[in-house]
Amino acid sequence: MANLTNIGFNDDHGTRAIVDPALLKTAMRSVAGAVSVITAGVGPDRTGATVTSATALSVEPPTMIVNINRASSSFPVISRHGHFCVNILAGEHHDIANRFAGVGGVKGEARYDGAAWTTRLSGAPVLVGAVAAIDCEVEEIIERHSHGIIIGRVLDVTIGDGQSLVYHNGRYGGFSPLAG
Repeated sequence: MANLTNIGFNDDHGTRAIVDPALLKTAMRSVAGAVSVITAGVGPDRTGATVTSATALSVEPPTMIVNINRASSSFPVISRHGHFCVNILAGEHHDIANRFAGVGGVKGEARYDGAAWTTRLSGAPVLVGAVAAIDCEVEEIIERHSHGIIIGRVLDVTIGDGQSLVYHNGRYGGFSPLAG
């Protein structure tokens, strides 16, 4: 069994833990996840964010859920345009992941430089060559704490080729199946 360290804090009664946010962040970095770029907007009002928090909410009806920090530039654009696309990145897209994560201070429409983009039904930008792209219309936004939980009705799905880019413990990588 792995050694676990609890560096959170308990209150005087020991009934409710007050957890250091850095502890939760460290714990979540230990979960490997597929890297997606959430895109939204049109023309110069385009932006996006790199996430590992995009998942299907349901397949009947086809619905996606993404969690976006309300302080990010993407949140108001998604709200304003009522659309987003989940672009599941391939291994060779780590540079795109970094741009949309804001590495180097790249912001807004400049994040789209160096890659080919198109649109589908919602009008949200779709990465040409993504492993998959899931085009969505915003159904509901639930604001909780620092993030918006964005529920999107799937309008279109594009399937590409390649293996998903994976993020684990602060680094990008790929998936290798276990033998046997």
